[in-house]
Amino acid sequence: MAMTVSYSVVPRKNPAKKDEAAKYYAQAQAAGELDFEELCEAITSRSTCTETDVRASISGILYEAKRSLKAGRIVRLGDLGSLQIGLNSEGATSVKEFSSSMIKGAHIIFRPGKTLAELLKILSYQQVSTRAVAQSGSDTGKDDKDPDGGGGSGDDGETPDPAA
Repeated sequence: MAMTVSYSVVPRKNPAKKDEAAKYYAQAQAAGELDFEELCEAITSRSTCTETDVRASISGILYEAKRSLKAGRIVRLGDLGSLQIGLNSEGATSVKEFSSSMIKGAHIIFRPGKTLAELLKILSYQQVSTRAVAQSGSDTGKDDKDPDGGGGSGDDGETPDPAA
């Protein structure tokens, strides 16, 4: 069963080439969000676990993932995927030239497991307006599934992950 992802087209400048004109890129548009409360309720309704059990399990996973990431381990979460620490750094011309002061930050890498990765293979795409375009009234109404125009949700960006 195919899943449709709504997207808008947004301009982005290359930070390394600030004098060049912006290029236009697709940006996925969220259709809402699933918060922690709703997630726990949904899991509870699909299992024999109580909501307290679900909350305790998720809390335990978070605690152990954090502890393992601090220890430099990869955290494998079965079909959900895996987590690992990644680094951002400046480049050096040789190993001898590199120092830890060149490390500018860290981030968590999420690699989806087989179940989530399979989802990406069945996607279709539908262009929608950004909120700014919809408010200005200059929407072209283009839609790769609806030749007569249309549009969509009008959301102006992906919903940020509150856990990030």
